[in-house]
Amino acid sequence: MKKTIAFKKVTYEDCDLLHNWMNEEHVYPFWNLNLSLKKYQEHLKEALADQHQTLYLGYLDGQVMSYWETYWVKGDVVENTYSSSSYDQGVHLLLGEKAFLGKGYSLPLLRAMIHFQFQVADTMKIIAEPDIRNEKMIHVFKKCGFTPIHPISLPDKTGLLMFCERNEFEKRWLG
Repeated sequence: MKKTIAFKKVTYEDCDLLHNWMNEEHVYPFWNLNLSLKKYQEHLKEALADQHQTLYLGYLDGQVMSYWETYWVKGDVVENTYSSSSYDQGVHLLLGEKAFLGKGYSLPLLRAMIHFQFQVADTMKIIAEPDIRNEKMIHVFKKCGFTPIHPISLPDKTGLLMFCERNEFEKRWLG
């Protein structure tokens, strides 16, 4: 892919954009955040104040097109779904702009974010728990180096717990 990938931290000013994306047909069945603007504003305020996660917008060649949540597993609802370590991180993502769907951008974007997360030297594992029905994203996670572990019950979905081990990722993409 001959495009520049960049990530910028989300601010409250990004609320309208994110709210629009959360109401897209390809997003809301898996994110369950197709709320009224007022309720989404409250949700975003809480998410931005949550110290165990960081929210990002993803850009391709300067155009905003994706949303990312990176988080520390410790303190998250998934913490007790496996034997987690102190520096395990997790990731959520969505492509918000329809024009970018089906173009093969998900894998290089995910690879860039996972590489960024592994910049924390003590992080040996990145987890994901995509909605078990989201076959497209599960396929992308597998291509990136994630291994399916088992289904997990979460408050808003049944997810497929997936692990990306540092050694596997580096061997696949950096070796």
